[in-house]
Amino acid sequence: MSPPIDGAPKAASESQLIGQAQRGDEAAFAALFGAYKRRVYSLCLRMTGNTAEAEDLSQEAFLQLFRKIATFRGESAFSTWLHRLVVNVVLMHLRKKELPQVSLDEFDQGQEEPVKRDYGDDDRRLIGSVDRLSLLKAIGDLPPGYRAIFVLHDVEGYEHNEIAQIMNCSVGNSKSQLHKARMKLREGLRKGGKGIPTRTPRPAPDEDR
Repeated sequence: MSPPIDGAPKAASESQLIGQAQRGDEAAFAALFGAYKRRVYSLCLRMTGNTAEAEDLSQEAFLQLFRKIATFRGESAFSTWLHRLVVNVVLMHLRKKELPQVSLDEFDQGQEEPVKRDYGDDDRRLIGSVDRLSLLKAIGDLPPGYRAIFVLHDVEGYEHNEIAQIMNCSVGNSKSQLHKARMKLREGLRKGGKGIPTRTPRPAPDEDR
């Protein structure tokens, strides 16, 4: 399961807020914004590596949420639905910048990484040490599709079945893309003359979790 969001409304009150926001209640929408704004900004920042872009994309994501919240039907957790919306906003932005694109339909059975990884554990395929800034830069250099799945799995702690819902792809594709993202990350770090991290980046203590 994905990590809980500190400050998010409890399930019952959240359901009520969503219903009220869907009926146009601005106060309810403001409450949802307050509960999720830090997590949305954190996700945008990790996917872009740029504070100004993260701020702009967070605003765009909540604008999209305001427009689309009426379409939420409760078929998945609200946080999962919201993260799907945020990821789509960021990916559209990155693709407009003409960065290399990776299709989520690309699936190489031979390269799939059948490794179960629990959130917070060391990735034992990434051995050595690297300073945080170099690692963040290397993540920023990943193609958008790879970067999104790497961030969602290795940074945000989502399981592959949850990522499949967020990214609208299969679990197999999610695993394959994560494997390839890690391979490209190792390659980028080696080219930069840096070591390979023993642990993927984790949020600073004051970040929303």
